[in-house]
Amino acid sequence: MEKLGLLFKKGFTSVTIMVVPHSKSKPVKVKVSIAALLSCFLLAVIGAGYVISVGVKTVEYNGMRRKLSYFSSQFSDLKILLSSLKQTDKDLARLVSYKSKKAILEEVNEPNSGALNIELLKKQVDETIRSVGEIRQYIEEQRDLYRATPTGWPLTGPINSGFGSREHPISGNQLFHTGIDIGASIGTPVKATADGIVSFSNWHNDSGYIITLEHGHGFTSVYAHNKVNYVRLGQKVKRGEVIAISGSTGATTGPHLHYEVWKNGRPVNPATFLKEAS
Repeated sequence: MEKLGLLFKKGFTSVTIMVVPHSKSKPVKVKVSIAALLSCFLLAVIGAGYVISVGVKTVEYNGMRRKLSYFSSQFSDLKILLSSLKQTDKDLARLVSYKSKKAILEEVNEPNSGALNIELLKKQVDETIRSVGEIRQYIEEQRDLYRATPTGWPLTGPINSGFGSREHPISGNQLFHTGIDIGASIGTPVKATADGIVSFSNWHNDSGYIITLEHGHGFTSVYAHNKVNYVRLGQKVKRGEVIAISGSTGATTGPHLHYEVWKNGRPVNPATFLKEAS
């Protein structure tokens, strides 16, 4: 009991703390017991521990917020990708008659782990969209080729002279006929057989008023012996558009349309292109 009393007495023993300012002010003396000093130290340690604990929890909270923001962003991106995929699927449904080189979607047989793998979903959607993009590009190319290919009749009438070697009706010489002659009365509308640009529209001694159209993909079409040309150099025309009226200008024995189709710089038989596209 004596030792406990002695310890208690020492705990309440006063000590003096002197604060000396770096100025002309007088030093400040603070008298405090050892027990109070120890209590302040203990409270400081407890306060520091609490601050550290709060700091750790704040760091963890901020980390959780960043993760939540990341996953929200991933879900938003996935939603946008899926929306784009749906829109592309609608476009393909409209263009399905052109057929595709490969299937748009492939079934992915992945084991179900019970967790949503966002990165895997994004990868699958990205691959699908790339595949759809390739299909759409192929369809665009096929559409451009279709529009550039001379198809159908420039005007209706009998074929008076076919493609190939023949005796020239005026000179009597054996010559190669690079097109076909379609009989038609003067003034019959002449139509472009494919989309194109007018590369020539003027008079030529033998062909009279002649029009040449460039269609792309190596195709060119020629319309000769017209009475009047309706198009000018550099003008864009569409398939079925009236570009002239038939006549008998130039070296002819009667009214008709001389019609040619060229492919990669060589004349080909126009009769193979007269059938209307289905």
